[in-house]
Amino acid sequence: MEIRQLKYFLAVAQEANFTRAAELVHISQPGISAQIRQLENDLGATLIDRSGRSASLTAVGEVVRDHAKSVLAAMESLRHAVDEMNGLVRGRLVVGMVTACTVTPLFDALSGFHLAHPGVELSLVEDDSGNLVEYVRDGTVDLALIGAANRPPEDLDGWQVVSEPIVAAVPAGHPLTGCDGVTLAELNAYPIISLPKGTGIRAVLNQAFAARGLNPAIALQASAPGAVINLAERGLGVAVLSESMIAHCEGLRTVPITDADVSAVLALISAPTKSPALQELLLHCRQSFGEPVAQDGVVSTSGAAAG
Repeated sequence: MEIRQLKYFLAVAQEANFTRAAELVHISQPGISAQIRQLENDLGATLIDRSGRSASLTAVGEVVRDHAKSVLAAMESLRHAVDEMNGLVRGRLVVGMVTACTVTPLFDALSGFHLAHPGVELSLVEDDSGNLVEYVRDGTVDLALIGAANRPPEDLDGWQVVSEPIVAAVPAGHPLTGCDGVTLAELNAYPIISLPKGTGIRAVLNQAFAARGLNPAIALQASAPGAVINLAERGLGVAVLSESMIAHCEGLRTVPITDADVSAVLALISAPTKSPALQELLLHCRQSFGEPVAQDGVVSTSGAAAG
């Protein structure tokens, strides 16, 4: 008896058809039939009833199916245990990142992990923070770098890597250029350019205004911080972004928002249940990002808390 024969048998049991089962396990139909015949000979019993239009399990086949599942599960558990002891990790990880946010520590972590564990397939997806949170919750994404207001979602594991205030940014000649600060009420007298709903910055902006009983006067929105900056440079409104997003922008002057009490946070989040591969990737992330810090310094980008 061989492990592959049990896999072939379970495929036929699932599909109730030799041809479809053969396609499922990527061998020829005669090949899967021959292997199951050999399994039946080894066990001394007929497992598949071939007399009808579909391949159905005999009474013995029903019993063997349950045991076959247990054997394969035990084999997978054994493989994971040995891999962990040997420092080997296999599998596939999907990593999410907020759109238009270039975060070099995350890329360093992915690179170091890939060099250490080339057997793990890595996929990177971009989306807004709201969607990424849901992807982590439903298991579609294993690890995600998101923007949030004040703190990461409490139902997910994670840690904050950046926390900074939102600021206003205006071009030369704007009435706010001579101000040392601006309140949310004063800011709302001008058209505001911001990131869209679902992003961390927009959540911060909306919460800060709501705390003052105000609604932000959003005139324009764009999915990338660079686009928000370009629109503001052309006099179409006041850009509201995080400090680090505008830190190296020469075309705009930063004006602190004096009564915005909600911080823009960049955080790494993951589901509570973690595979060995994800545990290893998290170690590389902690090495790249270091311990949770306030302000910038871990992110070499103009979009620290972007999504």
